[in-house]
Amino acid sequence: MIVSLIAALTQNRVIGKNNDLPWHLPDDMKYFMNTTKKHHVVMGRKNYESIPEKFRPLPNRQNIVVSRNINFQAPQCIVTDSLEKAMTIANEAGEKELFVIGGAEIYHLAMPLADRLYLTEIAATLEGDTYFPAVDKSQWREVSRVNHDADNRHLFAFDFVQYQKKN
Repeated sequence: MIVSLIAALTQNRVIGKNNDLPWHLPDDMKYFMNTTKKHHVVMGRKNYESIPEKFRPLPNRQNIVVSRNINFQAPQCIVTDSLEKAMTIANEAGEKELFVIGGAEIYHLAMPLADRLYLTEIAATLEGDTYFPAVDKSQWREVSRVNHDADNRHLFAFDFVQYQKKN
């Protein structure tokens, strides 16, 4: 099973502020949805709680929430207490590509296990309180990059970039 991390981040690696996204990029949301649909997605409890209730669980995906709280409830989701257990659940279900969708703590745990990164690199430096882990570019090979200019719906330019872990 391929383990992929998918995230949007600024030039200073910000991925969140006050348990929300500090930007509005509709085409990035569409990219996220299209890339992860029909796959298992793994998220931490705080990330799950940051998703507006009307979008929980994320549709057309098997949602797995990782929480240290064994009593945590996430309706129509699988709740487990470790990333390793989440990966086992997805693998046993026949998943070909598991997507880790955040937040910072889950990304940090998953980075050493990741095979691919799907990063929306936002051409901005913004304030935030949640960060994507540093990516050691010597360990990764860029395999695709698609530019998206700023426009009337997107305040910032960004690139959809895919990286593959080097062997």
